[in-house]
Amino acid sequence: MAITTVVSRSHLEDTLRLDAEYYQPAYLDMELRIMKTGSYVPWGRIGGKFITGPFGSEFIVENYVSEGSYRYVRGQDVKEFFLLDSDNVYIPEKDYERLNKYVLTEGDILISVVGTLGNAAVVDKAVPPAIFSCKSTLFRGTTINPFYLIAYLNCRFGRALLQRKVRGAVQTGLNIDDLRSLPVFTAESPLQDEIANLVLNAKESYDRSKSVYCQAENLLLEELGLKDFKPKYELSYIANLSEAFGVHRVDAEYFQPIYDKLFQQLATRVELKPLGNFLLDIKKGIEVGGEQYQEEGKPFIRVSNLSVDGLIERDQKYISETLYGELAKHYEPKIGELLLTKDATPGIAYVLKESIEGIISSGILRMTIDESQIKKEYLALCIDSIIGKLQVERDGGGSVITHWKPAQIKKLQVPLLPNEIQHRIASLVEQSHETRKKARELLEQAKSTVEQAIETASTGND
Repeated sequence: MAITTVVSRSHLEDTLRLDAEYYQPAYLDMELRIMKTGSYVPWGRIGGKFITGPFGSEFIVENYVSEGSYRYVRGQDVKEFFLLDSDNVYIPEKDYERLNKYVLTEGDILISVVGTLGNAAVVDKAVPPAIFSCKSTLFRGTTINPFYLIAYLNCRFGRALLQRKVRGAVQTGLNIDDLRSLPVFTAESPLQDEIANLVLNAKESYDRSKSVYCQAENLLLEELGLKDFKPKYELSYIANLSEAFGVHRVDAEYFQPIYDKLFQQLATRVELKPLGNFLLDIKKGIEVGGEQYQEEGKPFIRVSNLSVDGLIERDQKYISETLYGELAKHYEPKIGELLLTKDATPGIAYVLKESIEGIISSGILRMTIDESQIKKEYLALCIDSIIGKLQVERDGGGSVITHWKPAQIKKLQVPLLPNEIQHRIASLVEQSHETRKKARELLEQAKSTVEQAIETASTGND
């Protein structure tokens, strides 16, 4: 059934937009509610300035450095509330100094304006020194609490009205005028401070979660004698022909001495057993095909949506309720299963903590672990650590890994520490995830507080 909306000509002239999507009833209703509060202002009239990122030609990806002091924040790093920091890239000092007008400071807000549009993140004190890319636009405010503003931009009203501003068909984007015209609900100062504190407390919880996870990883490496183990790759080495025949591999990378050194180091401290020994069940997901993707619906969880911290909405795809209903019985992950990526970015392991209504792709395996033999959180950390990473790298022949075969995965060597140590490590990992969950709850509370304030103010002025 077609939906029609009648819009006055003067409204069209004010917005300079003729596309029907801009005037969807849901958008008009939200805009009206904001206006009814009597406490709103176009973003461009809030004290501060917008800064567009550098042209793509000013810095190219070939100039990234693997490690460094100066971060380069890409469009894909701009997520809801905070910047993603699990896959950072860095630039040389000379480029950082050359592009110093794009340097980020605490309290800056970044909006993704190319690619995945409308994500809004605030820069916290841990991010600088860093610059941002052309895929984002920065707002540096002077008269509004940035940690309140980021809650508004990510709440139901702010996010929807940002999406409304998107223009273009094939190549979509947001420009500065789109951002300047966005109506911003300006709550009373005490409420702004309350909401900002929720966001700041959430960030503290996220930081605490990362710290506890690092404690777990450090304990694991210390107990295994790997605390100071640094991979050192050699340019030349010798392997016996019998070894090549034994593993059915002739690529030189497989025989890098670093891999044998890892196993030798582990064997002096603990017993090693193949992952397959701990499996009660293993299943892989399914590919539904890009033609099944929708803007809304049930999540289709791909490799890019899985991290060591859990599921993330990185370019999240959705499928219809009908298709989900057909596939859920066989392809929906269950609480307690260990999810493991095998394609694209293989070797990411995570034990599912909460039930989800979604389907996993064929690049992800679902594993049921025999906890009478090994703690699953401990096992996941082993896979996510250097112990798993080097073995994944070896199986891939030192090249860009596209597929990690189930047969290889079952042979992954797992170090078995005493149960008491496993329990301590697993408890730290679980504590880290609980703290991260608390952070998510605080952010949800911040968003709902903004939304409730808008609803109350708009209803009171009817």
